[in-house]
Amino acid sequence: MPIALDFFLHYAYGILFLWVLVEQLGVPVPSVPLLLTAGSLTAAHKLHAVPVMLSVLVACAVADSVWYFAGVRYGGRVVRLICRLSLEAGTCVKKTEGYFGRHGGVTLLFAKFIPGLSAVAPPIAGQSGMPYMRFLAYDLAGSLIWSSVYVFGGRFVGDVAKRSRPVLHFAVQHGVLLFGLAVLAIVLRRFWKQRAFLQELREARITSEELHTLVDAAAADDVLAPFIVDLRHPLEFLPDGRVIPGAVHIPPAELEKNADLIPRDRDVILYCTCPNEETSASLAKRLQKIGVHRVRPLKGGYEGWRDAGYPLETYDREAKLHVLPALAEVAAV
Repeated sequence: MPIALDFFLHYAYGILFLWVLVEQLGVPVPSVPLLLTAGSLTAAHKLHAVPVMLSVLVACAVADSVWYFAGVRYGGRVVRLICRLSLEAGTCVKKTEGYFGRHGGVTLLFAKFIPGLSAVAPPIAGQSGMPYMRFLAYDLAGSLIWSSVYVFGGRFVGDVAKRSRPVLHFAVQHGVLLFGLAVLAIVLRRFWKQRAFLQELREARITSEELHTLVDAAAADDVLAPFIVDLRHPLEFLPDGRVIPGAVHIPPAELEKNADLIPRDRDVILYCTCPNEETSASLAKRLQKIGVHRVRPLKGGYEGWRDAGYPLETYDREAKLHVLPALAEVAAV
């Protein structure tokens, strides 16, 4: 038996616990290949399914509880920290907040299957005020579903391999190498997608200084200022309810739904609080495809504008409710 495989079998449950714990804490080391490997080894009776599952569930519960209480204490700041660690930052915050808005705690039942959701779902649950015991029940159920799919999927593969001695021999001799290659392929794919996304983003975004100049120039020349849209989730307004002057708060789904009402006669600036302006950039690209060409994400988002010392104003939600209806009247003329 290869030394690496012998070492894994000797410390398998501890390795499983630590690997899954590290991944669930936000480090981009995919654990799916390890779960499949462990499952296949249960078919050969090298490992036992019950301690394998317990190792994974305890690791998930510990890591997710840490992020839950961090979300309770620090709110949106800890969510953005996790996204900076993630290789799926482009789908991180807004997707999770959207799922929570529609499904509540049920989101935790499937979050681990969706890249970008697994790590940020627990702190968003804490930030939203979900009771801990309710969170833990949903989280453990979701972790059980997620781990069962891969562990018992690996068990099925192992049962099939047992029927073919050459396949089984190859898997035993090269299992560690195959596992390493699978992990490397997943990491490289995520890294490449993130790199391509950030390159497109750098080419499209506008800086806070450029936006401030546009706003001042519009005021001086008495012309229409840029149409500024705040894409933040309502939870992000809790610690700081201010917006960039003149901005209208419209959730991403509503903005895209009302794309025909967005003005085409001026620049449209989108901003959020996501690391690297992922939500703004993704939405800007989608709007450009449906004909809103003068749309750009704000570099640094809300924090970039605020930290540059530019003015902010308290958002008056009631006063802004007329904005989309007013745009509809203009579009109809």
